[in-house]
Amino acid sequence: MAYINSYKSPEDPQLPSEYLGPDPYDINFSLPIDERYLETERVKLTPFIPAIHAKEYWDQLQQTPELHRFISFNFTSFDQLVRWFELGVRRDPGWVLFAVIDKASGGKMAGIIGLIKTEPANLSTEIGYVVMFKAYHRTYVTSNAVGILLRYSLELPTAPHPGLGLRRVQWVTHSYNAASFNTATRMGFKPEGTLRWHWILPEGKEGNGSQPREGDPTGRPARDNKYLSFCADDWEKGGREHVDKVIDRQT
Repeated sequence: MAYINSYKSPEDPQLPSEYLGPDPYDINFSLPIDERYLETERVKLTPFIPAIHAKEYWDQLQQTPELHRFISFNFTSFDQLVRWFELGVRRDPGWVLFAVIDKASGGKMAGIIGLIKTEPANLSTEIGYVVMFKAYHRTYVTSNAVGILLRYSLELPTAPHPGLGLRRVQWVTHSYNAASFNTATRMGFKPEGTLRWHWILPEGKEGNGSQPREGDPTGRPARDNKYLSFCADDWEKGGREHVDKVIDRQT
C-alpha cells in the first residue's frame, strides 16, 4: 500500500495590532486556579492579564534588557510581546502565567512566573518563565513566588492548604544560567541532568557556545538545558518544611 504525508505547517493566525486578549480574559488553563492559595504574607500571585500587566512588563524589559538574557524569545516590539501572550500562552492549556505582586511594597508588580508545559494526565508541570524585575533581585520575592507554586502544585486537594496534587514539578534552565540553577536547588529541586542541543534559539540569543555543523538546516544557535525536579515524595519527606523555611526567611 502506498503512503502520503499531507502535513502542512499551521497558518499564522491573524490578530489585531497590540491585541490584549478577550474580555473577560479567559486564562484557558487545564487545571483549576484558586487565588486564595496563591499568596504568602509578603507575595501574591494573580493571573497575568495583558490589559493590566503587559505594559509594566514591557517597560521593565526596555529599562533592563538583560532580564531576557536567558529567555528563548526575542521581542522587539510591544505588539510581538502581547501576540506571544495570546498565541504562545493563553491558547495553550498547558500554560498559565502569573503577575508577581509584592504585598510588602503596597501591591507593586515585581515580575512574572508561570506553570508551563502542564500535563494533567501525568500529574506534572513546570515552573518556568521566571522573570523578576531588577529591584527585586536578591530579595524574598523570588523564593516566595516559587514556593507558592510548589505548594499549590504538590499539596493534595484534601490538604488543609489544598493544592493540585501533582506528582512532579520540573525546572529547566539554560546551562549557563547559574542564578536560575541556584534558585532551584535552594528551593529544594534535585538536579537530573543536562539535555544537550535541546532548543534552537533565535539569532542573537546566547547558546551553548558551539557552532552547528556545516549544512545544519537552520544554522542558528542552540542551548543546552539543565533539568531539575521536585516530586511528591520529596514534598512528603521534608520538602514541605524546607520550602516553608525558605519562604519565611527575612531577606
